[in-house]
Amino acid sequence: MLGVGLALALLAAGAVVGLKALGHRYERTVAREQLLDADARRDRTNLDGELNYLLVGSDRRPGAAGDDQRSDAILVVHVPADTKRAYVVSFPRDLLVNIPPGPNGYGGGSDKINAAYEHGGGGESGVQLLSATLTRLTDLRFDGAALIDFAGLRQVIDLLGGVRMCVDTKVRSIHTGTLFSPGCQEMDGARVLDYVRQRYDLPGGDYDRQRHQQQLLRAMLDRAGETNLRRDPVRLDRLIRAVGASLTVDTNGVPLEELLLTLRDLPPDALTGVQVPSRPQTIDGISYVVLDGGGTALFAAVRSARMPAWAQANPRWVTRL
Repeated sequence: MLGVGLALALLAAGAVVGLKALGHRYERTVAREQLLDADARRDRTNLDGELNYLLVGSDRRPGAAGDDQRSDAILVVHVPADTKRAYVVSFPRDLLVNIPPGPNGYGGGSDKINAAYEHGGGGESGVQLLSATLTRLTDLRFDGAALIDFAGLRQVIDLLGGVRMCVDTKVRSIHTGTLFSPGCQEMDGARVLDYVRQRYDLPGGDYDRQRHQQQLLRAMLDRAGETNLRRDPVRLDRLIRAVGASLTVDTNGVPLEELLLTLRDLPPDALTGVQVPSRPQTIDGISYVVLDGGGTALFAAVRSARMPAWAQANPRWVTRL
């Protein structure tokens, strides 16, 4: 869910070891794969221009086969050329899309968007098929991608000392039975990841889940900025290693050090959460989410660098994080 966010969290530690040294250390810990399909990849990334990154949170489970994995979070982070703001666009997991043929014999067809990762076989090939699906849907090309392992993300949050989340609606976890009561509270990694996975019994269903995941990104960045790692280099090193272990990345050939330098002036309060305009619809007895006209306009705004105007005109789909 939070690939670029995890990298940004490390920016808070930049004053401790210097961004150059930090980038080198981070570069050595993170796994690299070709996560983007050739048709979804921008020909050349220009760090002085606008940037688009695909983030995929994998709900991988011990012993799960490649065709038994789900993408539990799908986000596109759009950073305009001035790097003064970032838009975090969440895609509904049940969004009905046209998935192209996959590398493992999957013939393509209409399905929920989170099935693209599974149809691609999970892992590297799963993200490739998901990226091709998103490009077909949005006509966007990406400057990079990150696959985030939720199990590793739990450790990162714990090393940050947990995060502060504000629960707006009482909900009981369908996974652990934990009851989340309204109010702002400190949560450790296991508790907060359980919370942001919930969608049943929430008034907005999956739309609330998307918003909570976006809020977790902001909470992680806030906590990283508050945490004094200057006096605890051992903890800093553990954090860097945990972030690296959580991620598989594709930076389109750009060194992570250069990416960190480009994003260094992006503060946590510059994040804007965006949901894709859409609506629930039952088709042949199956519950889907389908785009409405605003979805097409959103994708056009991202492509044409008109996101500030789109966000102002569509407050229903925008969350200040």
